[in-house]
Amino acid sequence: MTRAAASLVLVALSSTFAKYVPKSGQRIPQSLSRGWGDQLNWAQTYEEALSLSQSTNKPLMVLFLLEDCPHSQALKRALAHDDEIQRILDEDFVVLNVTQEIADQNFSPDGKYVPRIVFVDPSMTVRDDIIGRYSNRLYGYEAEDMNVLLENMKKAMKLLKAKSNGAE
Repeated sequence: MTRAAASLVLVALSSTFAKYVPKSGQRIPQSLSRGWGDQLNWAQTYEEALSLSQSTNKPLMVLFLLEDCPHSQALKRALAHDDEIQRILDEDFVVLNVTQEIADQNFSPDGKYVPRIVFVDPSMTVRDDIIGRYSNRLYGYEAEDMNVLLENMKKAMKLLKAKSNGAE
């Protein structure tokens, strides 16, 4: 195989297996991602996440997880490998993942289980109208629920736009 042909094969393979890369270019992985999307800019604390949400007028998505929980790990793999979700999170959300409970009881209206995902709008309102598909854990998501999560992310963005236009 010639060098040119080998280079072409490598380019084709790399684009086939490419992951989502933000418009601003590849970012240095942060330990704050904990594997949920290394290219995303993760907030370090709940307070920082709320501040960023307000200053950027973007909804906040908070992921509650445990590192040694098999359900958290399965959800992490699914979310980190979903390019559309990664793109939307990068462009339209403030993101925070936590391994310890937040003192604010609004984040555990139906219990303190993991994994769970809660959406907060820039007015610091926890959106109790954006829930997963499980009646016994309203904010719980499984690895196979990426389509539900994606729809809920779009709903969070739509609610934010409606709220900024004066309607909800």
